[in-house]
Amino acid sequence: MIKNGIDCIDNYDKVLRGKRLGLITSISGADQKLRSTIEILAGKYELRALFGPEHGVRGNMGAGEVVDSYTDPYTGIPVFSLYRKESKRLTEEMLELVDAVVYDIQDLGVRYFTFISTMYYAMQACESCQKEMIILDRLNPLGGKAEGNLIKPEYESFIGAYPLCMRYGLTIGELAEMIYDEQQYHFPLTVIPIEGWKREMLFPETGNIWVMPSLGIPRFETALLYPGTCLFEGTNLSEGRGTAAPFELIGAPYVDGYRFAKHMNERKLPGVLFSPAYFVPSTSKYEKEECQGIHVHITDIEVFCPAKTGLTLLYAFRSCYPEYFRFLEPFREGGRRSIELLFGNDKIIDSNTSLEELLESFDSDSALFCRRKEKYHRY
Repeated sequence: MIKNGIDCIDNYDKVLRGKRLGLITSISGADQKLRSTIEILAGKYELRALFGPEHGVRGNMGAGEVVDSYTDPYTGIPVFSLYRKESKRLTEEMLELVDAVVYDIQDLGVRYFTFISTMYYAMQACESCQKEMIILDRLNPLGGKAEGNLIKPEYESFIGAYPLCMRYGLTIGELAEMIYDEQQYHFPLTVIPIEGWKREMLFPETGNIWVMPSLGIPRFETALLYPGTCLFEGTNLSEGRGTAAPFELIGAPYVDGYRFAKHMNERKLPGVLFSPAYFVPSTSKYEKEECQGIHVHITDIEVFCPAKTGLTLLYAFRSCYPEYFRFLEPFREGGRRSIELLFGNDKIIDSNTSLEELLESFDSDSALFCRRKEKYHRY
């Protein structure tokens, strides 16, 4: 099994000992034996505060659900929300309680997974207050490959806070060091590294236990699909939330699952097949309504391209159901559509922009990003 940063802390005892620590973590913050990072640090060091991202420090909050501040019932340690209605950032008052902020959350290596936005915002706060930050590095379950486009600066948001590809091929420690260097930060930063991981490894090769980083990502295959099928969150198609296969089932009441699955299989996309799907979401879009669509099956994880597959699927639904397919409207007046924030620009909503043009931008952007990120490779 690969050792993540939390498994290696005994070798970095001097980095943690004698300091008042604040921990940003979630349900995936655990060691090889699934012992919580909260309990590990509380048992060995002076853990003064917990900082809760989306889903909370125990992973018990739903997607997008506002997290409140409270006292952790298992340790008695105060929990401060980093997913408040009014803000998603550390405050000076929170940072006054600690000498160093520790970060330990399993990432997916996907731009829209909000835990990396929380890390970036925490780095900004540490820079402002000159507080130390310690990253417990974790393997990237999607390996070192980069895919998809780069977000444009004017489209940055909490679901895309830094100019990364959709699948960016860095560990959280490597990403933190990239941000630190590119933003010219000066606060003390330490990355406690992984042992045994090679960047060409996908998660099934690591021997590690899959812990759901959120309830929407129950399996590794879901994580591998996520760079592409998460785009459907910005449409009136269900992305499978409220079913046993989120981000694997895509559909709506207006879709003919049998015909659409056949249409997609005729395209012979690499490493993937599609079967008709019939489902009734228990929550989210089309709650308790009968939907049809497709179940996406990865047949070869090495050649499968999630971002390209997801975009191709989106264009196919739009082409096959032009009278029904819609991009969701902005949450607030004058705001951007969620699909623009997810995609990182407005080209996707332009009916004059072809699929081929966007796929070409994927290739050019990912090649540019690969050159940019290479200097930060630790493994």
